[in-house]
Amino acid sequence: MEKMKLGYAMTGSFCTFDKSIREMARLAEMDYDILPIMSENAYTVSTRFGKASEIVSRVENIANKSVIHTVSGAEPIGPRGMCDLLLVAPCTGNTLSKIALGITDTPVTMAVKSQLRIGAPVVLCVASNDALGASAENIGKLLNRKNVYFVPFSQDDPQHKPNSLVAHFELIPQAIEMALAGRQMQPIFV
Repeated sequence: MEKMKLGYAMTGSFCTFDKSIREMARLAEMDYDILPIMSENAYTVSTRFGKASEIVSRVENIANKSVIHTVSGAEPIGPRGMCDLLLVAPCTGNTLSKIALGITDTPVTMAVKSQLRIGAPVVLCVASNDALGASAENIGKLLNRKNVYFVPFSQDDPQHKPNSLVAHFELIPQAIEMALAGRQMQPIFV
């Protein structure tokens, strides 16, 4: 049986990279064929959460492929059928907003556009400090967009960051299976 081709895109929610990379490794162990994609910031910016080059190396070792990190590199993902499903984990509020508005100026937003243009599923794993603020309306728009699904999320620190939401990364495999069946995993807000 042919492996499921999973586009695995990462954007700059650096504090969630460890969770995301753990899930990527788990999906690789589950026999997904992973195509890694990173936004420019995710690919190049070193933070207190890790050096960019080390993070890229970890991702490439798991996927056994080079990271797509340019807009032109991401454009053929849909037309060439490079992914059965595209996951964005983490998906920042910035990327979420761009996807909702159809802006394709990063490798990740281009990958999403390329995937959606062929009617293939996209799963968003939100990690954003403004998800219940400025990005809330974009979550609403995307909940109504065909072929866009969310990994269930919750407030990570309602007392100190009342607008912040973080997806439950450990639910990624179930969210993927539901999206492949054309269904949103419920409940969305856990």
